Amino acid sequence: MIKSKNRTSFFFLLTVLLFLFAFLSLFLGRYYVEPEQVLKILWESLWGNSENSVYKTVVWDIRLPRVLLVMLVGSGLSASGAAFQGCFHNPLVSPDILGVSAGAGFGAALGILLTSGVNGLTAGMALGFGLFSVVLSWTLAKLKSEATILSLVLSGIIVSAVFNALISLVKFVADTDSQLPAITFWLMGSFSNTTFEDLGKVFAPIAFGIGILVLIRWRINVLTLGDEEAEALGINPGKARLIIVAAVTMITASSVMVAGIVGWVGLIIPNLSRMLVGADYKHLLPASCLLGAVFLALVDFTARVLTPSEIPIGILTALIGAPFFALVYKKTEEI
Repeated sequence: MIKSKNRTSFFFLLTVLLFLFAFLSLFLGRYYVEPEQVLKILWESLWGNSENSVYKTVVWDIRLPRVLLVMLVGSGLSASGAAFQGCFHNPLVSPDILGVSAGAGFGAALGILLTSGVNGLTAGMALGFGLFSVVLSWTLAKLKSEATILSLVLSGIIVSAVFNALISLVKFVADTDSQLPAITFWLMGSFSNTTFEDLGKVFAPIAFGIGILVLIRWRINVLTLGDEEAEALGINPGKARLIIVAAVTMITASSVMVAGIVGWVGLIIPNLSRMLVGADYKHLLPASCLLGAVFLALVDFTARVLTPSEIPIGILTALIGAPFFALVYKKTEEI
């Protein structure tokens, strides 16, 4: 773990890496643009003086919104994972534990089935069913006489199973030439075809959700001690948990709405951040946000350039995340 006196340098290094990866992503790729040309396009576009050109389209209209959205989603999912792991006292928990990804996936698949394409209705249905799945999980947990963390997690597993079955049903009845490939590709996660409009749709909810988690970071610290200790310190664990679940749901559902299902980020990055800066959420949340943005930017860049056709980002995050999950599981008692 990094010593407290070196922590400022660590955060500075992460910030530098964040800007470095963002800049590299703007000029590197299958269509190379000179770094000086990128800086000129950015400067002129910011002041509204840029001329329409292929370079401007590639840098400003295609790559810039994509890079910004990738980093925003990486930050949001990582912060969500960190908050849930403290909330549920388990480092193996990820933001989709309450079924939000499965619900949003079903909403998007149903939207593609009904409209034969990925459009505004598809995104809206993804967001709506993502939120509905968490409400359903929370309601199921409340059916027990005494709602516990375990009952909430089990309710999330049940809801996820139902929505995953519904996704399979939608894929079964979808047209195999057009709708099924679109559903399958969307479920694997991708940031291709990102626009400033997509970024504008989710910036506020994700930033707001992260802001809430940062504001109540000390309550998450207390929740990690257990419900009895939280009550002894004057905190209602049920209300605190409800606020965290609402913030995480808002972030996760918004991310799934624009990028599909991007798994494992919310599991890998919080654990890695905890190993680097410790378990105090005062440091853990900012570290998770920065590291999550850098990580997803790097994975997205790899997905773009590794093969002639872009690899869905969910495949790469799963290939990295599954071995990391095994490592964390082995070392759970040490964290």
